[in-house]
Amino acid sequence: MVQIVVALIIGIAVGYFGLLPENLLAHVDILISWTLSLLLFAVGVGLGMDKDGVKALTNLGPKVLLLPLGVAVGSLVASALTGLVFGQTWNEGAAVGAGFGWYSLSGILITNLHSTRLGTLSFLTNVLREVIGILILPWVYHYFGDMACVAPAGATAMDVSLPVIIEVAGEEIGLVAFASGFVLTLIVPVLVPLLLR
Repeated sequence: MVQIVVALIIGIAVGYFGLLPENLLAHVDILISWTLSLLLFAVGVGLGMDKDGVKALTNLGPKVLLLPLGVAVGSLVASALTGLVFGQTWNEGAAVGAGFGWYSLSGILITNLHSTRLGTLSFLTNVLREVIGILILPWVYHYFGDMACVAPAGATAMDVSLPVIIEVAGEEIGLVAFASGFVLTLIVPVLVPLLLR
């Protein structure tokens, strides 16, 4: 987390003070596109390598889609309405929420497809979603139960938030959390471009 914040601050400083040569700045969009493609490739490799996770996910059957579907719909509706309140179009707000906590992808993707302003907003929003999601997990579990505590984590339920979910809700909810995060992770790179076109 610290390295991401430091990299962002350094990047802002480099861009603001014009520390890169003009001929390199002209190719920043290409660099973003290739970086994004490399990130998606690495995520695909990681998901493909987790054969036990994929097998367990398929064993759960179609009902496993209900939780991530609920998380996705809730996130999209809430972020679209919030976007409207703050002067964005509904689809800009929904695209920010469609990152589901995956800040490293959603920020770059939205910057590439829309604008630096919206991409930065997406990055910050999704970082906060991950941090706040982890912090409120015990409270959500206490008041709403084990399935509900998977929702705040969004896509991070399969990685960063998974140990916290297991600690709070128990081992048996871990597989459901992984499945929810897995499905949400798969739909981010499809959903965000659809919302911005």
